[in-house]
Amino acid sequence: MSASSVRSFEYLESLPGTVFNRLYQQPSTALAIFRRMLPHLAKSFVMAMLYIARPLPVTDLETWVRPGSQREQDTAVDLLERLQILKRSAEPGKPRSYMLTNPFASSLRQALTGGGNHKSFGIPSGVHSKDEVTISQLDDFARKQWEGVLGYMVGSTGIGLRDEGANLSPSVKHLLQYGGLVDVKGRNVDITQDGFAFVLQEVNAQVWTILVLYLENAEQLGMDHVDVLSFLFMLGSLELGQAYSKANLTETQLQMLLDLRDFGIIYQDRPQSNNYYPTRLATTLTSDAGALRSASAGFDSALRSSTNDKGFVFIETNYRLYAYTSSPLQIAILSLFTRLSTRYPNMISGKMTRESIRRAINMGITGDQIVDFLYTHAHPQMRKMENVLPPTVVDQIRLWQIEGERMKSTVGFLFKDFSTAAEYEGPCQYARDIGVLAWKNDAKRMFFVTKHEQIAAYLKSKKEKRGEGG
Repeated sequence: MSASSVRSFEYLESLPGTVFNRLYQQPSTALAIFRRMLPHLAKSFVMAMLYIARPLPVTDLETWVRPGSQREQDTAVDLLERLQILKRSAEPGKPRSYMLTNPFASSLRQALTGGGNHKSFGIPSGVHSKDEVTISQLDDFARKQWEGVLGYMVGSTGIGLRDEGANLSPSVKHLLQYGGLVDVKGRNVDITQDGFAFVLQEVNAQVWTILVLYLENAEQLGMDHVDVLSFLFMLGSLELGQAYSKANLTETQLQMLLDLRDFGIIYQDRPQSNNYYPTRLATTLTSDAGALRSASAGFDSALRSSTNDKGFVFIETNYRLYAYTSSPLQIAILSLFTRLSTRYPNMISGKMTRESIRRAINMGITGDQIVDFLYTHAHPQMRKMENVLPPTVVDQIRLWQIEGERMKSTVGFLFKDFSTAAEYEGPCQYARDIGVLAWKNDAKRMFFVTKHEQIAAYLKSKKEKRGEGG
């Protein structure tokens, strides 16, 4: 599951069952969750049971899984249950069985076969030829707006980036502050550790991060969560370059058009227009497009469907840095941890010093994030070397970081008091597989995780299976 899927899944998992029931009444939502949120094995289970009217015994389900893949089966079933797609059907004297829930099953069948008047995939609108907006214009608009968001986050470095590109509305700035991506003190805006991690994400993950923040803030704006989610999932199924009518949108969704326009996700020539266009940021919401790492060059690559993101940074063993870029956004990011000294039309130079690295660390940016950024954007000539980044530079960045810290805290949950080694090893390995294991001690049968919901569900499932076996 990609980073963007994980963030959106974590939000969906927190919703009550009644919300899922309303969400799944829209075929576009059922199709989007099927395409975006489910791993391959879970998709296979759904497609195998989609046209089965009776509950399927667990023994039949296990015949579709290779021997030795019990953990993958448990993970897939657990995921489907938490998304309210699969439900258990227990009858006295019969083995445990499963069946798909409604309306998810009926909506997915309708999405796959067509028909009906649900209009959940948007209403295409005819636009006069002189008013048509080209895909190139949509891409330019989306790029300008999205780089305006990133530029606001890193534009506190004196580069003057905030004065270029898009003008962000107060609601967008509030959302970035609400999500902890920037720290606003008076007129000063500083990027945070989470904000720098956000900049390093692929573009689709960045968009989903913003949208989840928007969802979490929807209640304060008086919006219906179901309308917001349904509209976002619908956007992922629309066609790039096609105009769509606002006729079937709710009041919440009409308000969303104005907010999403600020992020470059929706294009409208004017707020009163009866039509809207989804940009490429919208139409890839539920796609599995390859990850894009950079903020500016990566976004260009996304818009042009290219995966060749050419590196531009040279680093010498004396900590001098040369970057072949004219992008104000990239220059602003580099200046967060580099003392820039010279700027040419297509290149900048500077030096990473103790003061510049410590300044970045004081803003919440970690040494590992800086190293990750430099590695990701290293020039192709540097990638031909045995070590892409000079080891002395990497080590020194980390040493500068630990000068001010000797201990790292992690918020999470401790699992202990397991009776047997087998009872301990199962959930511990499961925690490692799903990426939430932070620490373990096999001798004391203890492990520490950053999230407990999936582990608790795993332990509950194992307990129920033992009860049935008894």
